[in-house]
Amino acid sequence: MDHILKKYCPRIEFDSYEDFCENFRIDVPEAFNFGFDVVDEWARVEPGKRALVWCDDAGEERAFTFSDIARLSNKAANAFRKLGIGKGDVAMMILRRRWEYWVCAVALCKLGATIIPATLQLTSKDIAYRANSAQVKMVVCVDDDYVCGQMDRALPDSPSIAHRVVVAGERAGWTAFDALIADEPEEFARPVGEAGVTSKDTMLIYFTSGTTGLAKAVCHNFAHPLGHILTARYWQQVRENELHMSVTDSGWAKFGWGKIYGQWICGTTVFAYDMDKFVPVKLLQKIQDYRLTTFCAPPTMYRFMLQEDVASFDLSSVQNFATAGEPLNAEVTIQWERLTGKKIREGFGQTEGPVLLATFPWIEPRPGSMGKPSPLLNVKLLDEDGAEVPDGEEGAICVTGLREAYPPGLFTGYYQDEERTRQAVGGDYYNLHDMAWRDSDGYCFFVGRNDDVIKCSGYRIGPFEVESALVEHPAVVECAVTAAPDPIRGKVVKATVVLARGWEPSDELVRELQEHVKHTTAPYKYPRIVEFTDELPKTIGGKIKRKLIRTRDGIED
Repeated sequence: MDHILKKYCPRIEFDSYEDFCENFRIDVPEAFNFGFDVVDEWARVEPGKRALVWCDDAGEERAFTFSDIARLSNKAANAFRKLGIGKGDVAMMILRRRWEYWVCAVALCKLGATIIPATLQLTSKDIAYRANSAQVKMVVCVDDDYVCGQMDRALPDSPSIAHRVVVAGERAGWTAFDALIADEPEEFARPVGEAGVTSKDTMLIYFTSGTTGLAKAVCHNFAHPLGHILTARYWQQVRENELHMSVTDSGWAKFGWGKIYGQWICGTTVFAYDMDKFVPVKLLQKIQDYRLTTFCAPPTMYRFMLQEDVASFDLSSVQNFATAGEPLNAEVTIQWERLTGKKIREGFGQTEGPVLLATFPWIEPRPGSMGKPSPLLNVKLLDEDGAEVPDGEEGAICVTGLREAYPPGLFTGYYQDEERTRQAVGGDYYNLHDMAWRDSDGYCFFVGRNDDVIKCSGYRIGPFEVESALVEHPAVVECAVTAAPDPIRGKVVKATVVLARGWEPSDELVRELQEHVKHTTAPYKYPRIVEFTDELPKTIGGKIKRKLIRTRDGIED
């Protein structure tokens, strides 16, 4: 048990959160490679150990052992090498939740190549920008008319792309993945010398889903998977040989958080449901039918599942529910516990790192709180001068102590942008520009992005507190609170609201929601404007685009 975990963590069991913070350590070797040191190692010591259980909405189902993943990734690595892919070459993958993603990701890792995970929603302009920014040499895409069509349209403006590989189908001008690897050897020797990687080489580039402007290219090195031991073992609380599900597309950084790296280091079996679209009852059915042990999903999915008859599903197999991506409103976790008997453990982080704050096993979940800081990352709340703020005061969430010990899992900078990298991680700390406050027990509470905080009539109003008050009302599924222009006050609080099933917009409901907020939080925080909508604008990563709402309303940041 914990065969691989013990190689990199001298101690894995702790008596308390304080013990965890003081004594948890990750030993990063000079040349860690997830493909050889995790996947192939599990295949060596436990050939029949399950790695992946995969299904889709068409009724297909596949199960893979670590031996299967090792063998298939070796075949893919041999095939990709024949295409000229090697150490430092960049490959973009748009594969949704297809099982081939795991095979290709491990193969590229073994080759020492750099992966750009990308989402289905990219346009040809998005693809060309990424391809030219990182000199993408190969793309691997699911057989989807939109995805492949956008890729084809991007080609004339993407001269570095030499190869297009299509998965789960055949397409003119593309190389079919199945045929590509069919006759390749099942063995692939670990590259050595200059062809081998060090833990400091770049393994991943995530292009962050910004609300405006061009996406930033966030770089992670080959040690990055080790940082997600924190994410998987101690926040999601995955268990060896049992099923874990994180609901996310392979194009998001949350896939790395929840569907491959920390989970496989811990020997967990990843459960992947390649859904055509999110249907709450179908997801609940999968949790029940596959008897999942641990589960993680964005707050929005919990909110929409709560619109269904959750109590009619047997979710008793799940020992730990977790969430991240957006702050979790207290009312959601209260309702979920009432229906399932389990609280939701919140985690907080960014594309730029592993879990930074979380409700770890020794911490009792506190509704509305994202938990306490992770070990190794020295997370503190700092003011504008870099001084730590006292309990009860707002501060920027920062990863500190970078000069003394750079934590595994934290991004190493922005691709080929030395100045932006220097500004972000070249000093004593990395400022996330997310605001929070800490109570006297050490629990941290999210306030909002620094540019999302509303300054109105001399007050600073965090949108999350108002949103949490609104979702306590049965009419509200989700909402976004932003600033809106006002001729007298300059700015006022506005709520953009998605209504629950069975509710209709009305002036009476507006007044009811306003009064509800006045009685739930400080009265001056109530939304003077309430606007109803069918859906909120979101990034491809699922985060609410509050900035887009502000821009539409004529608010300039």
